[in-house]
Amino acid sequence: MDRWDRMGRLAAYGSAAAMAPYAVIKVSWVVGSLLGLAPVGAGFGLAEWVVLNTVTVGMAAVGIALGLALARPWGMRLPGVPVVFCAWVGAGFLVSMLPYALADSLLSPPEVSGSDSSESDTSGGDSDPTMPGWEAALIQFGFIGMGLGLTLALPAYLRRRWPEAFTRRGGGPSPLGRAAVALGAAVGLIWLYWAAGGTAGLAHPGEGRATWRLLCGICGTWALVAAFAVARPGREGPGRLPRWLPSVLGWLGSGSLFAWSGWKLPLTLYVALAAPPDVVLPERLGLAIALHLCAVVAGGAMMWTLTRGPSRTRPEVAAAPPG
Repeated sequence: MDRWDRMGRLAAYGSAAAMAPYAVIKVSWVVGSLLGLAPVGAGFGLAEWVVLNTVTVGMAAVGIALGLALARPWGMRLPGVPVVFCAWVGAGFLVSMLPYALADSLLSPPEVSGSDSSESDTSGGDSDPTMPGWEAALIQFGFIGMGLGLTLALPAYLRRRWPEAFTRRGGGPSPLGRAAVALGAAVGLIWLYWAAGGTAGLAHPGEGRATWRLLCGICGTWALVAAFAVARPGREGPGRLPRWLPSVLGWLGSGSLFAWSGWKLPLTLYVALAAPPDVVLPERLGLAIALHLCAVVAGGAMMWTLTRGPSRTRPEVAAAPPG
């Protein structure tokens, strides 16, 4: 077991441990609200509150199990596709959300209005003003710990289970990979244009708050990182990038493209079809739907390109090295 592998295993254990307090808090919310011992979140009925937080308890349980699977030997015997897909989506989502959550906590006032929380709350009532400060701190710690842990643990697990994906040599991407690179880069440039203050393509520029533009900037940056990583596989030689670095950046960046837009696409479709009066998105809805759809397709195609190394080893038959 080399240093990279040890670091990845420790990060995986850390991600599972960081998510445990979040799961306990959400269980206490569900049980407390059912027994009448804890308040229901603002804007929710009892049934909606219980269902929403039960779902987040399940998501936390999956995150804890995933962290353990990336560290323990039994994780090498699990079917490769679901493990990698869950870890890829989770890491991709969190590497975009972590900088956003940290900056949002500095940019936003302590009391979050209903309209602001619709943009920034991704975990179901976590920014309720009635929540004690220590609970908010533990929830933020859980997301930060899980995000950082998966960011380190996922590449180490992939390298351990499918080392050929991290040692492949030279050669550019396939035609599918080149198309994914162009598509992902185009989406990323549009997001970065909005992050820089651009208004073309926005139906309601006034709704583009600082935190929204920050998130556009983060996701746009990851989109360009993924495009660069897939377009330029690592090569040996002085001044060259190590072969493993583009693979790691490509996995994380493509996951960010797929996960973020995969979450935003249904929301944007709902707003376009149902036209709720209390939800206004900055973007033109048709353009936003097209961008998120392109990002999902580009992220998935990039992942496919990264997993199709020269040996074309399938997850079901890849042999795990000792240790």
